[in-house]
Amino acid sequence: MIRTTLLTLSALLVLALPAQAADDGIATPTLRASVTVTSDVVRVGDLIDNAGAAAQIPVYRSPDLGTTGALPVAQVLSVLRAKQVIGVMTGDIKEVQVTRLARTLASKDLENAVASALERRFGLGDAANITVTFDRGMSDMRLDATNTGALQAVATRYDARSGRFDISFEVSNEGTIPTKLRFTGTAIETVEVAVLTRDIDRSEMLKSSDVAQERRPKAEVTGEPALRERAVGMQLRRPMRAGMPIRVADLAKPEFVSRDQSVTVIYQVPGIYLTTRGKAIEAGAEGDTVSVLNPQTKRTLTGVVTGRGQVTVQGASQSAPMTAAIEQTSSLRRDEAPAPVDTAALLRNLVQAPSSPAQIAQAQIPQARVSQAQAK
Repeated sequence: MIRTTLLTLSALLVLALPAQAADDGIATPTLRASVTVTSDVVRVGDLIDNAGAAAQIPVYRSPDLGTTGALPVAQVLSVLRAKQVIGVMTGDIKEVQVTRLARTLASKDLENAVASALERRFGLGDAANITVTFDRGMSDMRLDATNTGALQAVATRYDARSGRFDISFEVSNEGTIPTKLRFTGTAIETVEVAVLTRDIDRSEMLKSSDVAQERRPKAEVTGEPALRERAVGMQLRRPMRAGMPIRVADLAKPEFVSRDQSVTVIYQVPGIYLTTRGKAIEAGAEGDTVSVLNPQTKRTLTGVVTGRGQVTVQGASQSAPMTAAIEQTSSLRRDEAPAPVDTAALLRNLVQAPSSPAQIAQAQIPQARVSQAQAK
């Protein structure tokens, strides 16, 4: 009885295997513990080695793209028997892992593909500055693993006023019809720009905490956008509210001197450093040249803003009257005391060059702090 049963099983197995396998001694069908498939069905040849003529028989639907499913061995053997495949060696396998291969298109890659299709078209700029938003929340997309080609835009429509796009792509396959994909949404060109984090008055200097950097639609920034590193330390030309983008035209160097402000005027010539008070006729930032009125002599001087409330007047134009004083002190011998310097006359020469003795007698000299260089 047992002998008859074995003969019957062998005969059925021979029917399920190709003729060459029978000639080779009937290779035993062996179950695989791990299976990978690329199509939407799992066939006998995917599950077992040496499947013979039964290899192309479909037995299961494949898992979802890019996922893995598990099949109990008992269930697999039951399905195989229904397909007339018997005598499969299972060893110690308890279940079969079936993985469906897929090509994954990341959402960022899809955004880049849309931006590239619109780059330098329809009035848009570089793809890196185009922000894409899909109508439906776009997550990673999975395609059959046979889709190996690049995304090729085959039809592109864009409305510059609304920013709406409708783009169709094709992905070439290995020997099959290309896969078609279509995406709709909005695409706008953006720029990096400094944005205020709080309301700022015109007189305030921008600190690091006052400015953030964001991407904003280009249409919101009329003019050249200012970057954060350029804005910090500058002053606004007008009051602005939090959240407003800053343009280069909105920035100015901070005013160290305001119009009609009382300022310290510094007179510098070789060997002499004098300070007095004056009234700024115009505002200026550090390094700007401004005019200052000497309230005592009523003479207007021109100097450079060198600090807050400070204007420095170089004495190059008054070098002639200074020469004698410098020569007088520099020609002293070590055993001689320095000759006294007529500070009042020197200051008059620096501030105003009188042309007559009468003008010298009438000139009013403001109080000043004088520092004379030590003679060598």
